[in-house]
Amino acid sequence: MSPVPDGRRVAIIGGCRTPFCKAGTALKQLNAVDLARHTVVELLHRLELDGTTVDEMYFGQVVASPLTPNLAREVSLLPQFPRDIPAAAVNRACASANTAIAMAADQIAAGRADTAIAGGAESLSDVPILHSRRFADLLIALSRARSVGERLKLLGRFRPRDLVPVTPAIAEPSTGETMGQSAEKMAKMNGISREAQDRWALRSHQLAHAGTADGRLLAEIAPVFPADGEPIDRDNGIRTDSTLAQMGKLPPVFDRRYGSVTAANASPLTDGASAVLLMHEAKARALGYAPLAFIRAHAVAAVDPGWQLLMGPALAVPMALERAGIAFSDLGLIEMHEAFAAQVLSNIEAFESKAWAAEHLGRSAPIGAVNRDIVNVMGGSIAIGHPFGATGGRVTLTLVHEMQRRDVQFGLISVCAQGGMGFAMVLERA
Repeated sequence: MSPVPDGRRVAIIGGCRTPFCKAGTALKQLNAVDLARHTVVELLHRLELDGTTVDEMYFGQVVASPLTPNLAREVSLLPQFPRDIPAAAVNRACASANTAIAMAADQIAAGRADTAIAGGAESLSDVPILHSRRFADLLIALSRARSVGERLKLLGRFRPRDLVPVTPAIAEPSTGETMGQSAEKMAKMNGISREAQDRWALRSHQLAHAGTADGRLLAEIAPVFPADGEPIDRDNGIRTDSTLAQMGKLPPVFDRRYGSVTAANASPLTDGASAVLLMHEAKARALGYAPLAFIRAHAVAAVDPGWQLLMGPALAVPMALERAGIAFSDLGLIEMHEAFAAQVLSNIEAFESKAWAAEHLGRSAPIGAVNRDIVNVMGGSIAIGHPFGATGGRVTLTLVHEMQRRDVQFGLISVCAQGGMGFAMVLERA
């Protein structure tokens, strides 16, 4: 997406998200549809938006339920909306919500819509549990059996091992390598030390704690009110008392002998949802909304999953900047998804590397020097959590609000994703 010549600028009006909570904890009773609907209802109330003005919806989800495969359509069927809103679920792994926002923005920029809601949700407390193919075949055959004898014969073929469940794995189908193993490999290849990873992770928790304490992160959150408990109004993975010494005691997870990736310097499995309201600028102003930011450009890139799986952003970021017509040095804030500290630091190293630019971008100069003070200024996914389908909405909301507070003209979103993909988006303050 490049700047639109006819003036159809896409405005980000606002949004919200649920608290991000570790899987199996505070939000475990809610599925992804529940979380997404809760977020969108809150968005409507906060922005006093008439549901009949929404033209389309796009929502990201990675581990979808077979019972509700189109999350976006389930959200669009809330009673606050007419029932004829087209809606699509999106899966680009960790960049799913980013892609949903980009798809909605492209529809608006092309004149096919004026108003769209986009975001994502994930309930990793509610993943589908599968059975083996053999067990499924036996169940199908049993359902088709026409006689008692045939059914008894089939029942006799069942074995105890058939009852062992198959859970979805966070691994590359093409390589069998998990994301954690890929992050470990990247740390070794790029010389990212254990101490550097732990320091980045500690920074994430400290900044997220500060952003919660002063209310900036809390302002994004639509509190959840369980039927039998206290309101949930904040992220529950932020550790306020972590130290480098404590982090240094944790054993490596993916290479127990020589590794450096631990539970402390990786993002946790998380439940949560996010939603963003997008509008054509003229439509927004006609309805009395003041845009927070405009989507200047976005880009997606991919690398061989068998190489450095999470290096996609180092290719996507320069593409987005070129499409936006700005330089890396023009950026005032950067939100980088923190799947692992090793992944963030590897991509930052690539941004600053002349050798990387020459080998992978065909350029004589690096993408640009990274000012760490403008990166993830309220922490990132390591502390806040990472519901796969929802993180893209969170980083978008955090960036646009902080751009307003700091009077920053340009901000960047950078997200790595399964499959060797990377997403980048440039925002311009309204």
